Amino acid sequence: MTRVWDVPVHDSTRVRDARVAAEDAAALAGLGRSRTADAALVATELATNLLKHARGGQLLVETVVPSSARAGGLVVQIAAIDHGPGMSDVPAALGDGFSTAGSLGAGLGTCRRVADDFDLHSVLGRGTVALARIGGTARTHARREPRPGPAGASAPGAAFCEPGPFTVRVGGVNVPYRGAEYSGDAWTCVRDGDRLTLMLADGLGHGPEAARASTAAVREVHRSAHLPPAELLRRLDEALRGTRGAAVAVAQLDVAAGRLRFAGIGNIGARLRQGDSWRHLLSRPGIVGTHRPLTLPVTEVAWAADRVLVLHSDGLPSRWAPPAGPWMLSADPAVAAAVTIRDAGSSARPVRDDTAVAVLSPSPPDRR
Repeated sequence: MTRVWDVPVHDSTRVRDARVAAEDAAALAGLGRSRTADAALVATELATNLLKHARGGQLLVETVVPSSARAGGLVVQIAAIDHGPGMSDVPAALGDGFSTAGSLGAGLGTCRRVADDFDLHSVLGRGTVALARIGGTARTHARREPRPGPAGASAPGAAFCEPGPFTVRVGGVNVPYRGAEYSGDAWTCVRDGDRLTLMLADGLGHGPEAARASTAAVREVHRSAHLPPAELLRRLDEALRGTRGAAVAVAQLDVAAGRLRFAGIGNIGARLRQGDSWRHLLSRPGIVGTHRPLTLPVTEVAWAADRVLVLHSDGLPSRWAPPAGPWMLSADPAVAAAVTIRDAGSSARPVRDDTAVAVLSPSPPDRR
């Protein structure tokens, strides 16, 4: 099941909670003592920044698969999200010697160096999202760029997949309802030959039974990613019988042909960015595992370097505005997912259900 540590950071006592969450996630990922300390350092610094510069925010900690083909096991993903004033000089904030008053004196520059992946998006007047991933190998040299994940690598929270001529990345964030330990939403990315399959499932309701349904969907996708979307949804319907059922959407990218195919059942939202516009990809009404529609139409569109796909559960408001600007093409997809969740709500309006967002985006030229 999808384990998420959701830490609201609104006073100094929560900084310790952030550090403990990172240590617990590192234990789940099997990190050694040194890298566990690095994860705790990053979580502490990001939580302190939320208090000092944004009057509070939210820290999400979970385990994901690594971005490096040479890495094994899981890595810790830490996302700091706020509705604060934003940063006027991001490069200065990321530079050496820049630290926040009252922090460990590490600064975001040190967080960036010790992390395997680090990205930050900030807009004046709207807030900041900072994201780091810490894996099992200590960083003792200059930061290396992310590399493709291993063939077939897949798990809830898959960080990167780069299967062929179209180099793409996948990332996401998951917010459990009311700070629960487990989310009833789950997503995964699976590579099978030239096919890259992205699936997002929203187990009916929330809590452990909802998580059981979405976890069953993830496991079946791992077994059946070779199937096209409509057939995969039929297989998922069989796998989820005996559970509460789930809303499920499947997007499959054929990287050799440059074609994206989409099919869904239930209220998983899907939007495709094409240039400067966004297009809705529609699902059929129903519940996978309990009430599958007889026909499953598949939407097929061309994939290109200006495309971004966003899948999300119904924890987002029914009407939300996709993030604007070309930054989504170069940002870490998990950062894009976190910005989507932040901008769809507010610090005064918490999410009304488990909320997961997964993003498929092109790899920038300097990361291919």
